Amino acid sequence: MLKNIEFRYGKGSYAIEVPDKTNTLSIKEPDFQISREKFADKFSLHLPENISDCRAVSIVVADKTRLCDYKTYLPWVLDILFQKGIQKSWIQIFIAYGTHAKQDDEECLKAYGRIYQEYRFIHHDCNDKTLFRYLGKTDHGTMVHVRKDILESDLIITFGALSHHYFAGYGGGRKLLFPGLGYKPDIYHNHGLFLDKSLEKLSPGCWPGNFENNPLAEDLKQIDDVIKNQRLSIHGILNSKGRVTRLIAGNTYNDFLNACKCLDPFYKANINKQYELVIASCGGFPKDINFIQGHKAINNAAMFVKDKGSLIVLAECIDGIGSDAFMEYFNYHDFSMAFDILKKDYKGNGGTALSMMAKTGRIKIFLKTSLDDKICHKIGVTKIKKTRIQNLVKKFQNDMVCIENASLLIR
Repeated sequence: MLKNIEFRYGKGSYAIEVPDKTNTLSIKEPDFQISREKFADKFSLHLPENISDCRAVSIVVADKTRLCDYKTYLPWVLDILFQKGIQKSWIQIFIAYGTHAKQDDEECLKAYGRIYQEYRFIHHDCNDKTLFRYLGKTDHGTMVHVRKDILESDLIITFGALSHHYFAGYGGGRKLLFPGLGYKPDIYHNHGLFLDKSLEKLSPGCWPGNFENNPLAEDLKQIDDVIKNQRLSIHGILNSKGRVTRLIAGNTYNDFLNACKCLDPFYKANINKQYELVIASCGGFPKDINFIQGHKAINNAAMFVKDKGSLIVLAECIDGIGSDAFMEYFNYHDFSMAFDILKKDYKGNGGTALSMMAKTGRIKIFLKTSLDDKICHKIGVTKIKKTRIQNLVKKFQNDMVCIENASLLIR
């Protein structure tokens, strides 16, 4: 007997027939555990005793690519600060772009609501070296430049969503200050730790949900330790639709680690089994708006595929690849040539290109996508139609699994 599974694809869906016995791996949607009163109590507990003397309060938020329902919850934070004696003129809000492009006013209003019009927002520029003060170098060789205005803050509040990150282990938390407010050369050096130069391959400890022997995560921890200001962090746990279900406050790196442990049960499959065939959806728009976004799902789903097995990913990519820099590394024809270029001069999305090459060298990857056939061929994947999908299902029906939201589910 067969059953239809409707996978999300772009703003619609795509049906695939699979045997009734086929297992589907899914995230566990977090339930809502937020009340304004409880948040105020927990947040206030973590404020410094001298809060009313903090005349320079810096709040750091993410950009539009990593929102945490700021329109709803930033006013909560600001109201508590007012109650504690903080004046509006003492507050500045930084948008942690990292190397991302600056948002226009319309995008900022959509992301942060009325607060954007009422407070001083600072748009971070990772290219402006005059903004930074040099504070030393990490054990992994990353130069640490920190914004002068951040170092002059009496209190720093970071506020963002936690997520699994495909090479840093986890996104959010300490990543708001760096790379969010980092200097571009430092950011690229840190990201370049994804490359194990001694082994001439991607660092084996760099995978989602992992801190152990992860050089990039270790580096982020050392950078975080350099910033000695009074700190408070708000970590958001989102559901699959991007709605905040929990807000966890803390002052220390251990509080961040504990918040990560709260995230895992919802988005970690915790199974060791691998399959000959995996069929995965990115989760639809905007998770498959372009290939760079869709790669998160490809990376996660590939971990469930046996060596030389097959992965079918539904990724519409209506906006194309999403990065010119990503495509240029496929002009070098193979992993080793691209690796040699990047180990000398790491640039944005270079690691993503290497990661893709490593996967296509291990497994066969098929895409149901709007991308051009030539582009698919260049990046090492095969564009696939319904008939071939069903043939692969028939061939591997006894050793296959489906993943409905692969951009969020990790192994």
